This record gives sequence, structure tokens and C-alpha cells, in this order.
Amino acid sequence: MAKKGRSEPLFVKSKVREYIKKHDLNTGSGILDGEALNELIIQILDKACERAQANGRKTVKARDL
Repeated sequence: MAKKGRSEPLFVKSKVREYIKKHDLNTGSGILDGEALNELIIQILDKACERAQANGRKTVKARDL
């Protein structure tokens, strides 16, 4: 389901930076400009979509995560 290659980020970079900063850490550029975080989000959402479809629903719910 998840496609290889660059895709539009599904997260807000400033919020990720803010979250990491709360842990008294700095954010490396690779975290925000790389594909790793976005790929993890896509994988989670793909699984949630599959579960909703398997349960005969057209709505993805929190329980599908």
C-alpha cells in the first residue's frame, strides 16, 4: 500500500520539533526532511484502512489504529 519515493509529508514539522524540544533535545534535519517518519505514518494509516475495510466500514476509527 505505501508507495516508495518522495510523498507529501503527513505531519507538521514545527509540531514534531516542538515535541522533541519538550524532551530537552534538538531535532536533526534528517528527521524532518527524510522519508522515515512519513513512511511510518503511511504504514500505520494503511493498516487502519485495511482493518476498517475488513470490518465492512467506510470510516476509519481510532480503534483501527
